[in-house]
Amino acid sequence: MNNKKTNIQEKILSFLHGKKAVNKEMLHEELENDFGADFEASTKPKYAINRSLKTLSESGFVEEIETPNSSFVRITPEGRHKLRNLKLSSPTSLVSTSWDGYWRMVMLDLPESRKSERNSLRYILKKAGFVMLKNSVWVSPYPLEHLFMNIKKDMGLATEITILVTQLIDPETEQELVKLFGLK
Repeated sequence: MNNKKTNIQEKILSFLHGKKAVNKEMLHEELENDFGADFEASTKPKYAINRSLKTLSESGFVEEIETPNSSFVRITPEGRHKLRNLKLSSPTSLVSTSWDGYWRMVMLDLPESRKSERNSLRYILKKAGFVMLKNSVWVSPYPLEHLFMNIKKDMGLATEITILVTQLIDPETEQELVKLFGLK
């Protein structure tokens, strides 16, 4: 896939990320303004955006919703995963996107009285691409354990956060995680 097409797809997914759905016309306006000079004179922005939307939709990364009055687009869970992979594989990413066979688990144990800290940590875990395995257990195949070790130290959470790096998980759970993260 060429870089320009990937760039348009990443911008579409980034724009949709965190929103329930976006009016297709609004998406076009936003992206056409955003790209501006990025398009060559011979390239029609509307065509390039429509082509990328079609490819994303056919790949299951976005979903188009038609109503009598308008068309909407929303990102799918697969699209969020694709966006995360695009960001992790960019030259500016400091995190490897190839799985080394180890699972990183972060376990939180903060009481209700520290709910705001717990919610902040959950937000960071989600943004780092971790998924909740069980109520307070988060898992990721990406080598981010050092980030959470630093957070643990900086926030003084010696007994409230436990970080595990392991190769061994029961086969059924591992199979689900491999599928969820799109690993081989």
